[in-house]
Formats: sequence, structure tokens, C-alpha cells
Amino acid sequence: MATVKKLTLPATLTVKELADRLSVSGPQLIKYLMGNGVMANLNQALDFDTMALAADNFGFEAESEDAAPAAAPAEGRRVRHPLLDLSKEDPASLVARPPVVTVLGHVDHGKTSLLDAIRQTKVASGEAGGITQRIGAYQIEKNGRLITFIDTPGHAAFTAMRARGADVTDIAVLVVAADDGVMPQTEEAIQHARTAGVPILVALNKIDRDNANPERVLQQLSERELVPEEYGGSTPVVRTSARTGQGIDDLLDLILLISDIEEPKANPNKPAVGTVIDANLERGRGPMATALVQNGTLRIGDNVVAGSVFGKVRALIDDTGKRVKEAGPSLPVLVTGLTDVVVAGEIFQVMETERAARNLAEQRGFQAEKQKAQPVRRITLADLANQVAEGGIKTLNLVVKAEANGSLEALRGQILKIEDPTVRIKIVSATVGEVGESDVNLAAVSDSIVIGFNVRPDVAARAAAEAQGVDVRYYDVIYQVTDDIQKAIKGLYEPTFVEVLQGRAEVRKVFTVDGRAAIAGSYVTEGRITRNAIVRVLRDGKEVAKGRMAQLRRFRDDVREVAQGYECGITLEDFSEFQEGDILEAYVVEQQNL
Repeated sequence: MATVKKLTLPATLTVKELADRLSVSGPQLIKYLMGNGVMANLNQALDFDTMALAADNFGFEAESEDAAPAAAPAEGRRVRHPLLDLSKEDPASLVARPPVVTVLGHVDHGKTSLLDAIRQTKVASGEAGGITQRIGAYQIEKNGRLITFIDTPGHAAFTAMRARGADVTDIAVLVVAADDGVMPQTEEAIQHARTAGVPILVALNKIDRDNANPERVLQQLSERELVPEEYGGSTPVVRTSARTGQGIDDLLDLILLISDIEEPKANPNKPAVGTVIDANLERGRGPMATALVQNGTLRIGDNVVAGSVFGKVRALIDDTGKRVKEAGPSLPVLVTGLTDVVVAGEIFQVMETERAARNLAEQRGFQAEKQKAQPVRRITLADLANQVAEGGIKTLNLVVKAEANGSLEALRGQILKIEDPTVRIKIVSATVGEVGESDVNLAAVSDSIVIGFNVRPDVAARAAAEAQGVDVRYYDVIYQVTDDIQKAIKGLYEPTFVEVLQGRAEVRKVFTVDGRAAIAGSYVTEGRITRNAIVRVLRDGKEVAKGRMAQLRRFRDDVREVAQGYECGITLEDFSEFQEGDILEAYVVEQQNL
């Protein structure tokens, strides 16, 4: 990835002016904006937040020239999707909305039981219909006010949504068992909540157990910079029991108190914008999506687009299974009428016409295909070395994983001993266990490098790292970790590159152009041949030439890729003397990260 450069921007610029500063064409910038739901022309004025997101996409870090950059919260920073940014709204049009709460924590600490206990307050209140529809999110009423809970499978899904630009949570409730204490998964949840930049409230659960030791847990939380209020800190802690119901009312009251401080607002009088929490394909009903409305109001008959999927809303179903005609801010509803299954975490928006929704969905689909061909690449140690060589103080964020607590603490200690005036090292997360998908998602949203010590990434993590361009590195000796980091800090790090074989083809006929053997009529015998590959020409088992692909054709059409079992025509940039029987090996050179 190219070195990230600072770019100072005013409060507003037109699309054309921003394109000039980013050194990209106007149409390129407009395509990016359209892909993120911002319909604009060259003379359209953009606000700073929208420009900052666009700058990040094109390799720049935006800074405001009108004021010193605001300090990010200690726990993280919230960067809202342009469609969810309310700074352009007339303050008079904004009204209070229910807070949206995500519950995080260790799988065995009673998170699900606590959610069920909170749900039961809704059933006990005598609400018609009870809880009949599990849609991944629900609302409860407390003291005449509503609270929305997002029921995600865990912090992995929570951060995966953030990695796709979604920003749904106002408050994070961290569930910690009073008889078990802070566990590695608890620490991971803390880091994910901090990265989200939202207030953290601790539910000290299972307080009714005979072996509960709340003082020990409070001390553990303090050691992780979540100092409880009763210890003089700022972290609210509520003692709860999902089994007896103890503390549930106090927990809900505290959520409402935090909401009063945070003051979440929305404009209900606009076309709806929000986030898809979950989606699935249901027999007899087609694609279904759980949508959380974050601004505006969603109505039956609205034309919606989410990612590369569009449709017309046929039905809206709330968490009690009741059909409703509309859904306002913070209300989660099940939506039917979409043309396909949406990826969870996608931003949805209402468009004026079905044609506009279809066109935007198709444009995003096209962009998604392009991004697959050229995946984003986030920061690597080589990038850091290049940044240092150019001067200036940089930050290196790390997500550290190890096989045991002993080695984790040893590695963490050695990394933090590294001091340099040009680079600040920040360990975003340090936990025990294999590198998982949630670690990669956390690295993606915090622009971190993943360090795995005596642990390997699982299959899902590898796929996520490749898709999101996250640098995942594996080590088995501590000094190798610190050595690589120190080299990067000094601008001396040289990455290792490896050849990755894509496929092989056999030359079966040679076509001449202007009397010269120029085109190799080939049959792909293994893997695939791609347009961006380097080709090694083997004759009788020996390499006779090597060069970049100049042209890849199927019949008369230029193509990007030809799969095994198909014929194609191959032309190289600096070689034309093909012979029948030559073997062509197509490969790409990649930086060795895993």
C-alpha cells in the first residue's frame, strides 16, 4: 500500500476541488461517493466528514484546516458513514430517539441469559403478543421510554459491522461473571468496545452465586483501565443476576441515564437510512433483512437499496411479530421485498424511485467486483518503514495473539520496551488464542497489524485478512517480532516476497503476426491464468523466458481470467518465440504476511 499522506482540508469543497487535491479524476471520486450512497456532481459541495472518508479511500489522512483536530476518545473514535452523519441536519428537526445497546462478553458469563431476562421485562409488562419474533434486535420499555437491544452473536459480529462502515451502537454493556472474572474473551470484548468509541457499562452478572467474588472482578477491571465508579473511576458497574432478576431494573435505569448524557437524536421526517443487522433467505417468503432505522422513517412501499441489493418494502414486522406500517428511528424491523440476501452491516437507504435504487445497487455491485480484483491493502511493516523514511511521527497499532498467558505477557513487555521518537507503538488488543476473524475485523477498523506468536490464523481469519487487506504476521521467537518492528521504525525493514503460482497452460498452436511467432494458443491444464500475471516459459523443463502478460484472449475477446479446461491466446510483453509444447506457468508476486 502506498504511504498514507496528510491532507489538510477546509470545512467544504466541491467534488471537483476535492478530486484535484486527491489527484484523482472527477468521475473516479463520483463513483466512490455513489458507492457509499452520496449522489453528487462535480459542483456538489461536500462536508468535511464525507471528504475525510473519501480521502481515506484514496490513501490520504484528512486534517481540518479550520480548527485543530479534535482529540479522539481514549477508547477509540466514531467515524460515521456519510449517510448516518447528522451534522448537516437542521438542529430544530432533530428529536430524541431510543438508545441502541449492544451486549458483549464471554460466552459463558450469562450474556444470553441476561438478554433473556431483559426480554422478560417486556413480556411481564403485558405487551400484546409477547415475544414471538426473534429478529436479531428488539425494544423494551422502561419508565415510559424505549431501549433498543442488538442481539448479535458476539463481539465478532459487532466489529464486523463496524468494519463495513456501520455504526449502530450508542452504549456497550460488558457482561462479566462475578464467579469467573475477566477472561481472554472478556478482554477482547473490551478492546472491541473501546475501538467503537462508545460508553462502556459493566454488568457484574451471576452475583447470586455462592462463589461470587465481586471485589476481585472490580480489581481486574481496574487493571484493564475500566476503573469502577466505586473505586473513584468513571466506569458504571451494576451487580446483576439473570436467574433472580437482581439488578435488571438498575441496569436499564443506568442505560437511560447514559442516554440522557449522550443525547442520541434523529430526524424522523426524512426518507429512512439505517443498518442491516441480519439477513437470511426464508422459504416461502424470500430474502429477509432485519433493519435498524437510524434516521428518517421507513414505510411500506419505499424503494430501498442496501449494498448491491435493492427492492420495494412489502412488509415490516416488529420484534413481537406484529406487522407495522412504518418504522421510525431506533426501531428494528424485519423487512421483506428485497431482490437478494443482504450482507449484515450494510447501510440501507430509501431512494425516490425503483429505477434510482436499481441503478445505485448495480453501481455498487460493479464497484464490489472491482474491489475483489484489487483488494484494499492496509498498513504493513514495510509501509511503516517507508513512512519513517519520509519523516514525521507515526503510530503503529498492533493486535497481539499468543498461545499462552506467559508468552503473551513476555511478548507484550518486549514490544512496549521499544522506544523511538518517530513512532508510537500502541497495542490495541493482546489476548490468548488463535488468530480469529474477530481479531482481523478489529485490526481492520483500528488500522492495525496482527502479530501471531505460536498461533496461526484459522480459515475464516485468513479469508477476512485477504478480503480486508490486513497484514497478519506469524512468529515463534520473540526477538524476531521486536527485530522486525525495530527495523520498520528505523526505515530499514525489507519485506519478503514470494511467488504464488496461479496456473499452468500448454502451448498447442503458435500464431504468427507480421511473420513473427507472437501469440501462444494455449490450453489451461491447471488452476487459472489471469491478465495481471507474470508468465514463466518452460521448454523441456527449463526456463527459457519470463515476462509480464501483455494480452489474454478467448477467441477475439480480451478477458481477465481463463480457468482450467479452457483455451486462450497469450501474448507476453518481451517474448514472442513460443514453440508448441511449451509450458506456461502464471504466477504473481506477493508480500509474505502469513
